[in-house]
Amino acid sequence: MSLPTDARTLYDQTASGWSRRLPMSLSDYTARPRVMVLCEPIAGERVLDLGCGEGYCSRELRRLGAGEVVGLDVSERMIDLARQAEAAQPLGIRYDVANAAQADLGTGHFDLVVAVFLFNYLSVAEMHRTMANVHRTLAPNGRFVFAVPHPAFAFMRQPAPPFYFDVGSAGYFSARDERFPGQIWKRDGSSLDVQLVHKTLEDYFAGLRLAGFDAMPTVTELAVTHDMVEIDKPFFGPLLDFPLHMAVKVTRA
Repeated sequence: MSLPTDARTLYDQTASGWSRRLPMSLSDYTARPRVMVLCEPIAGERVLDLGCGEGYCSRELRRLGAGEVVGLDVSERMIDLARQAEAAQPLGIRYDVANAAQADLGTGHFDLVVAVFLFNYLSVAEMHRTMANVHRTLAPNGRFVFAVPHPAFAFMRQPAPPFYFDVGSAGYFSARDERFPGQIWKRDGSSLDVQLVHKTLEDYFAGLRLAGFDAMPTVTELAVTHDMVEIDKPFFGPLLDFPLHMAVKVTRA
């Protein structure tokens, strides 16, 4: 599988496949609803959605009562789709094209920053810069919630539907900071191209510490549930008992 050189290229090329109003891809079931629970309380909060894509999570955060939602993404095509959705059904969300590691996010402005499957497209150094940027823009007692592919998942499963990263013969530690292709499926049988810049558990928590987060993070491992298998066994069943994603919540002092 050929790899675009960066996330911007990948998502500018594949943006239309991500556009949706209802759950569609595997992670819309296995990750995003759990992330929204970790974000609570949301009502009245000033929220920044980093790597917002076409706005799926931004719209949900606003519907859950966020007072202000700003969505940023490096892909112009994704932001175009997000703005089209906002024009069709206005929710008062602002969308801008920006690089999360380099953008001026302001100081102390947001109560909650969310990054759902952003860091698997960034190098370790880029992730560290982004985490420092997040720390600066959070108000005191503000929360940072992010989700990533579980660091172990790619090394536990051969490339096959409905979700994989093709790491070949690479090892967990030796593959650090390397980029690998993957695919995640929709329930309609189509698939979406994704990427993994592999990081170890240590990379994530060292990054938070270097950024200035001193509190103990809350870590949640996300997986297919038996209830999901009951709904659609052919789709969800092959991933039962695999650690698919990891969600982390940390509070700024």
